[in-house]
Amino acid sequence: MNEFCAITPDVKLGSGVKLSKFINLYGCEIGDNTKIGAFVEIQKNATVGKNCKISSHSFICEGVDIEDGVFVGHGVTFINDSYPRATTPEGQLQCEKDWRVERTVVKKGASIGSGVTVLANVTIGENAIVGAGSVVTKDVPANAIVAGNPARFKRFVDTRMTAVMGEEK
Repeated sequence: MNEFCAITPDVKLGSGVKLSKFINLYGCEIGDNTKIGAFVEIQKNATVGKNCKISSHSFICEGVDIEDGVFVGHGVTFINDSYPRATTPEGQLQCEKDWRVERTVVKKGASIGSGVTVLANVTIGENAIVGAGSVVTKDVPANAIVAGNPARFKRFVDTRMTAVMGEEK
């Protein structure tokens, strides 16, 4: 790549992946034709599907699975531990054996607005939209629009309108 990217040898990059400078990728898998913006970190055991856009300053931690065609806005943060602690009950720094990764799934075609935080153990449904600045604390149904802190259901995506705009497949 280049001197401004930290990409470990265990990263699996699909064909046509576009990488900006100042990114940190290790132990993850990125699908074909996906674009990764500047200052993005994607950790081990995370996957990003094909034809996704991961905007700058986003953090995708271990245990996050992002399916094909997903948009992740600027400064989106995923969480993989509901009860994080720095130390064990004995006062020692925690290591991998001291906690369990909690999974998060973002289904095909979903869009996550800038500044969103997605908590652990959440599924964002197919074609769902999460409004900018939201905090996603529970599952989002397919085709739902949610926003706020915590993110609350607003309405469903109007599929008639997307058909008129040429976005329906």
